[in-house]
Amino acid sequence: MSWGTLGTVRPFSGFQPQRDVIQIQKAMEKKDAAPLVRILTNRNNAQRQHIAKIYKDTTQQNLIAVLKKVLSGDLEALMLVLMMPPLQHEAYRLQQAMAGLGTDEETLLEILCTRSGKELRDISAAYKEMCKKDLEKEAKGETSGDFAKLIVSLINKEDVAGFVQKDIESLLASLNEKKADAAPWIDILTSRDLTHLNKVLMGLELESGHMVIPALEKKFSGDIRLGLTVLVECIQNPDAYLAKRLTGMKAPIVQGIMVSHSEEDLLSIRVAFLKMTGTSLYTTLQVGHQYAQKTHLGNNKHYGKPQA
Repeated sequence: MSWGTLGTVRPFSGFQPQRDVIQIQKAMEKKDAAPLVRILTNRNNAQRQHIAKIYKDTTQQNLIAVLKKVLSGDLEALMLVLMMPPLQHEAYRLQQAMAGLGTDEETLLEILCTRSGKELRDISAAYKEMCKKDLEKEAKGETSGDFAKLIVSLINKEDVAGFVQKDIESLLASLNEKKADAAPWIDILTSRDLTHLNKVLMGLELESGHMVIPALEKKFSGDIRLGLTVLVECIQNPDAYLAKRLTGMKAPIVQGIMVSHSEEDLLSIRVAFLKMTGTSLYTTLQVGHQYAQKTHLGNNKHYGKPQA
């Protein structure tokens, strides 16, 4: 996965993996979590993978398995997902969203709506390698109706050339029908680039005289209403959507978003969170859930538990 430059976790300068491994070994012996948190949250993912390799070569032990013996609770879950390569982590989140009774539709949508077609193809490949199952088939089995069609189209997201005015007219016609048809929304919103789609949505609002999201909420119901509104939010302002997700302060969501975006665009999400709530993300985590004592991911100035 290709990371951006607005992350809060950067490559640690003066990286010395052998020294890190020695300090981790000492922390393990003392069952002292503080050095583990300090080291693993201040190294980027590539550096963590290097540490894990050297740890295995040095001790003949799997670092993830050892972490599971020493840590517990939310901190254990966080450290384990930090040790996953980025694509595997996204695949793991999708697997967890579809595991057990019921489906976490919004986590599915969060990942599928905020990732590009290329990223989703890579994530699908990682899912198949990790779960030995096809992501599209699994998603079909967990969803139904128009919502299933939307999810499958998102997994297979592509950029197809289109005409802005024609797309506006297609979506406007859907809204003007007595019973709105989801098909043109699914087709257009999952097959155009973001620049094109923002022009379409702006034009639609001008021509209809209504904001898109309230119009969708009025015309659709159930899962497809959730899916289309989340998709529009992510097209118009993905940082604001992710910041809104964080305001709920649910541990799996906070962990998932912060780990997924820590090397990519967490700075932008933090700005959106501050604008939305009037409080910094770091302060909210520290005061509300004491998360800042467990991870530096949201303050580097710059779920079920995973298996080993």
